[in-house]
Amino acid sequence: MLDISIVIVNYRGWKALEKCLDSLDNIVSQAFSFEVVVVDNYSNDGQFLVFEKKYKDFFFIENSGNNGFSNGCNRGATVAKGEYLFFLNPDTKISLNALETLLQTAISHLEIGILSCLQIDEKDDYYKQNLLFPAFGRFFGISRSFYRTVNKEKLEQRFTTTNDLFYPDWVSGAVIFISRNWFDKIKGWNEDYWLYFEDVDICKKIAAIGGKVAVTQKATIFHQHGGASRINVKTKALTKTEVIISKHVYISNHFSVVKSFFLHVLLVMGTLSVKSILAFLGMFLFFIPKLKVNRLMLKNISIYYFNAIIKQTWISPRAMNYLKTKA
Repeated sequence: MLDISIVIVNYRGWKALEKCLDSLDNIVSQAFSFEVVVVDNYSNDGQFLVFEKKYKDFFFIENSGNNGFSNGCNRGATVAKGEYLFFLNPDTKISLNALETLLQTAISHLEIGILSCLQIDEKDDYYKQNLLFPAFGRFFGISRSFYRTVNKEKLEQRFTTTNDLFYPDWVSGAVIFISRNWFDKIKGWNEDYWLYFEDVDICKKIAAIGGKVAVTQKATIFHQHGGASRINVKTKALTKTEVIISKHVYISNHFSVVKSFFLHVLLVMGTLSVKSILAFLGMFLFFIPKLKVNRLMLKNISIYYFNAIIKQTWISPRAMNYLKTKA
């Protein structure tokens, strides 16, 4: 068995993916073995065969459609041969040191279910990783900010550390290192999600069975902010809409019936009111791209809410588990 299987899910992010694969192509190690599995969510733009030919040492899978991040990760995991699975965004670049550090840390800390590392963007800014699970009293931005203000000292003590490891509630799906054993225990990624919040969900499942979520400060990788998803106005509207949809999915999966009801209602009311106002402004200020995004978002989210009522499910119509309910 190989030591590490690096699984990368791509959808028309070829420019970023090329830089990522080049960084991996340059890694040579005598200490561990690894493979690279690229799952393309049916970009259907002629580039799949080009990349498959260029990177002959890597394994490429063309998915049946743009089936979402969770499905792509699970698809890659089914063919992966590594004892450890490393789910990596295509808009990242990684080094030999980062791979070695992640592997050795995971081996020496079996209590860690999911491991990540520091991430830095194109402006040399580090991503904030003091992440907390969404809770009933801090699910929305204002209440979340209030919670962090009230508990500022306690949170600073938790996340300001000189130790090699610190322990947030969850980590970004851009960099997730997990053993095959832990992955099988939680039965992989949840395909209720098409995009976003699937990383919160998988960390929640690890925590639920006693595993820890950790970040090592001994390794850093480059991660281009938004480099794989928000390409143009239409794509921005789609992905931002999916953020809202995935919040509804997360609420359904992780809150009681009563709490879910109140959170769903608040999210629907807040979303429709804000997007309606911004869409109205966009009718007059049509030359502002952000307002155009909100007009498209209002259309997308209205269709989603209508379908949610008809189909009696919050799952995104793009998600694979939604499609399974129709089968």
